[in-house]
Amino acid sequence: MKKDPLSRPAFRVALSGIVAALGVALMLLTSLIPFGTYAFPCAAGALLVIIVIELNAKWALGVYAAVSLLSFFLAGDKEAVVYYILLLGYYPMLKNLIESKVRTKPLRLLFKFAVFNAAAVGAFYITTLLLAVPAEEFSLFGVYVPLVFLAAGNLVFLLYDLALTSFVVLYVRKIRGKVFSVFK
Repeated sequence: MKKDPLSRPAFRVALSGIVAALGVALMLLTSLIPFGTYAFPCAAGALLVIIVIELNAKWALGVYAAVSLLSFFLAGDKEAVVYYILLLGYYPMLKNLIESKVRTKPLRLLFKFAVFNAAAVGAFYITTLLLAVPAEEFSLFGVYVPLVFLAAGNLVFLLYDLALTSFVVLYVRKIRGKVFSVFK
């Protein structure tokens, strides 16, 4: 009888490397496809769910660091890299921690939205400082547009959180058994 593949260090390193390579590939696509600034960092972050489930959060943190560092140097869309580093990359690990430690759903949502809003505001200020965009450029007909984007971003973040939950369920119920049955 063969050993569980996840108990072998080489398999854990290989799995982490594959997920990191896929994450970097998605981040590289951000400069090629216009909608990629938001979609590809979300997908790259979602891949960390596999590492969290199969290995643990420490391994996922290593993959997150590798993807962040490589994306910073290689990806053309630096705004997407900032979004990945400040929220979308580590969120699957944080989501797992929040959902395993916080018992009440309203408190979980409060923590998640607090993290999102802090990261979104941080990303806004970092990208505007990096791109040197004057503050008056953010008003349209007297409305401060970043506040509108933040409100819409909260709705999109809720959808992202629900999509991650659905991905976890899909992975555990359908994909996991098929992938790892090859190695047993």
